[in-house]
Amino acid sequence: MIDKTPTRKPRSDGEQSRERLLLAAMRLFAEQGYARTSTREIALAAGANVAAISYYFGDKAGLYRASLTDLMPLPESNIEMFNQPHFTLRQALEGFYAQLLAPVMQGELAQLCMRMWMREMLEPTGLWTEEIVNGIKPEHLAMTEVLARHLGVPLPSDDVQRLVHAIAAMAVQLMIGRDVIHICSPRLMQGPDPIGHWIQHLVRYAEALVAAERIRLQEEGKA
Repeated sequence: MIDKTPTRKPRSDGEQSRERLLLAAMRLFAEQGYARTSTREIALAAGANVAAISYYFGDKAGLYRASLTDLMPLPESNIEMFNQPHFTLRQALEGFYAQLLAPVMQGELAQLCMRMWMREMLEPTGLWTEEIVNGIKPEHLAMTEVLARHLGVPLPSDDVQRLVHAIAAMAVQLMIGRDVIHICSPRLMQGPDPIGHWIQHLVRYAEALVAAERIRLQEEGKA
């Protein structure tokens, strides 16, 4: 009998070399920051030649950018997960939290990338501002459009934008404050799918916030 099980195409030596450099860079950048990490140190950790960094990434700055952005989906892909005209509010919130918390569920590489972003916020090179403008802001505005549609209010609206920030903030605790949860409430991060369980609860909390805002807007004659 012929085995018809699909096989994964082997990666080329070049792909493997690039991947080793990227992983070594992510670990070192996450631990030490951009300024205190040298290309020689990265090459040594990856078992590669320093010249390979120039070949694959151009320079240290190019390697740093790739380390931060290679694993990130395009904003358009994230927005598609929650901004669909036919989605109910619950479906939109489920998609919003799913794309926001996807890195938390993707293992070591995603965690390293997140640690790098946190260090980038503290020791900015300019990439964090770029990410806000090109990635976070479009997704924020898309979610503002979603909530405005469900609340029946026009755009732009300070009330709706404030609500989007509040809804997103509930997920940020899971993204950057997991150590707090692990120490204060360890059971909340246990089980076969703790993040999926968190998303279910966050959706309900967010629905309650939207419902409260709808009542307030109706009382003030804004909706």
